[in-house]
Formats: sequence, C-alpha cells, structure tokens
Amino acid sequence: MIKKQYYCALLLGCTVLCGLAQLSGAADGFRLERVIRAVQQLYGGGAAFAARDWDGALTAFQGGVELQKLKEVNEYFNRKLRFDDDQNIWGRVDYWATPVEALVKGAGDCEDFAIAKYFSLKFSGVPVSKLRITYVKARIVRAEGNTTQAHMVLTYYPSPDAEPLVLDNLIGEIRPASRRDDLLPIFSFNSEGVWAAGEGEPQPGGGRRLSKWNDLLEKMKSEGFE
Repeated sequence: MIKKQYYCALLLGCTVLCGLAQLSGAADGFRLERVIRAVQQLYGGGAAFAARDWDGALTAFQGGVELQKLKEVNEYFNRKLRFDDDQNIWGRVDYWATPVEALVKGAGDCEDFAIAKYFSLKFSGVPVSKLRITYVKARIVRAEGNTTQAHMVLTYYPSPDAEPLVLDNLIGEIRPASRRDDLLPIFSFNSEGVWAAGEGEPQPGGGRRLSKWNDLLEKMKSEGFE
C-alpha cells in the first residue's frame, strides 16, 4: 500500500532516483553468474531459478521493437506475480521488493509490479527517459460502492510530449492514459527527476530522501547488480 506521506514528501520537493543510473543494465540482459550466485546465497535455490528464468525472459524481450517489449514485459509479470499486500507477503506495512524478491515470492503489490516492469524494460534496452513510475489514485468499482485508493503503474512515453501508455496489474491491456479515466495521476518519476501531474519539465535532483528507493537500490547491489 502506498502511504499518504510519500505524496506529501515528494510533492514538497523530494526529487527522485538519480541513483537508478548506478545500477548496471546491459543490453544483453543480466547474464552474470555473480547475480545468480548472490541471490542463491541471499534467498536460497529458488531464487537462482527465478533469476535464471527472468534472465531468459529479458534475453527474449530484446529482439523486438519497444512496443513489443512493453507487451511482453507487462504480460510476463502480470502472469508471474499474484497481487497481494505487503503485510501478507512480508509481514510489513510497506515494503518495496526487488524484481528477484517478487519473483521468488510469486507475489507483489502495485509498486512491486511497476518496479519489476521498469527494471525489465531498462535491462531490455528501453531508454529510461521513456519510462516513469507513476503514482495515481485509482477508482475501484466494488459491489458495495466505488472507492479510491493509492496505486502505482508504469507509464511509457514514446516521445517527451506524447500521451503515455499505461502498464498496470489491475488491467492487463496496455492502454493510452486517455483510456484510463479510472486513474488520477499525482506524480511520476524516473532516473532523471520527478514530475508533478500535468507538468512538462521534471524537478531535477537525486532520491536520497526517498528511503524506500534507496533501500531497493542497495538490495539490488547485494543481489549482484552494480
């Protein structure tokens, strides 16, 4: 579950994610034995299997054009992960999992889906300038009545001024933002900065104040990513 305090902190000038560029993402996937060895040591043999499976998928994804990569990455994680909340998965109120951690558990909440898709597209050769992790308020239709909840998706911009495409775990089909009127954007970010909803220029800066993201980067380093 995404907490309200993250909205407040980031909208008050907490800019995000230059640290992302510190992680290597070679265009040929992460076919590095040190990653396999590291995750096996950290999480056990099942993690090595999950990492190899992800590596094989990334290798396959690289052959297509960007729109095909979006489709394949979106389908891969929507198929591999079941949605659940952090309390059930990790015994914590809010936990940002690495893609390997999520694949080992076979489950994640909305930020885990978005983070895994972000890294997969990055590692598959899609420029991070085209990718943003986006916080939204999502309108959820239930029998007892509609409700709104915090949610995270991945958005893809074919060009800086283009309408983004939305990769989501709630709806499997990749749709233009104009066809997702159930989502109200709050802000988005990538390795180049953070954007308030409706603004064309990012607020530059690093993500040192966003502890969950820094923790995620450190965990990926411990998994063998540099």
